Amino acid sequence: IKYFIDIIDKRHPNSSNAIIVNWNRVGELLKMYSEGKPIPFKSVTVKLLEDIKMFLLRAPLGGNKKGTVSRNTASTYFANVKAGVKQAFIDEYLTVDVSAKVKGIPSEDKLRASLTLDEVKRLADTPCESDVLRRASFFSILTGLRHIDIKNLKWKQISQTSNGSWRIDISQIKTKVGAYLPISDQAYAMCGTRPEDEELLVFAGLQNAAWISKPLKKWIEAAGIKKHITFHCFRHSYATLQLELGTDIYTIKSMLGHTNVK
Repeated sequence: IKYFIDIIDKRHPNSSNAIIVNWNRVGELLKMYSEGKPIPFKSVTVKLLEDIKMFLLRAPLGGNKKGTVSRNTASTYFANVKAGVKQAFIDEYLTVDVSAKVKGIPSEDKLRASLTLDEVKRLADTPCESDVLRRASFFSILTGLRHIDIKNLKWKQISQTSNGSWRIDISQIKTKVGAYLPISDQAYAMCGTRPEDEELLVFAGLQNAAWISKPLKKWIEAAGIKKHITFHCFRHSYATLQLELGTDIYTIKSMLGHTNVK
């Protein structure tokens, strides 16, 4: 377990906070599984990994939350365990690649909620208690950017092209994909008044995803929308609306910063 935690920086030197948090959580769950006792390398067998797999399928949620993790979360956690065992084989702590002998946990396809154009219009007509949340939400709907990328966006990253259109110079936090992302005048209007200091955040005051869930839910319900909408659903909405409007799927892939069209 100590080895597993120590190799986080080795395997993920430039990864997002979400990946690091997941990896650390798996370390905590391994301690829970072993009841605080060490797991010697010599005991890492197919049977042990199968036992850990079953444990993760019913692992408790973190923090003060009640219940167990979803199947997809368990799938991600076990993939991290296998990756750690694989690395131990590469580093010659294990003489056999045990990870290759154990199948992962199949993930479940989930229906990703998104807003229709009519629902977007209804949301636009509904007051939101937080102006920065409202502007950031519509900016995501209009650009497909993730919450973390919007939260970290600085004015110096937004520039005007020779033909007068706007674009963002962005390296997406999750995928590390750098690119120029064209944005509409409507999306630029969501940014507000441009300050003299280009180092300032565009959406200053936008809180972390966990803190905006309540005001976001209140706003969604006030608009009469019955779906379970999170901030990330605005990104899904962008993709879905673009498809409905006839945008080529390969163009959408590039706009979303995805590395694979699947």
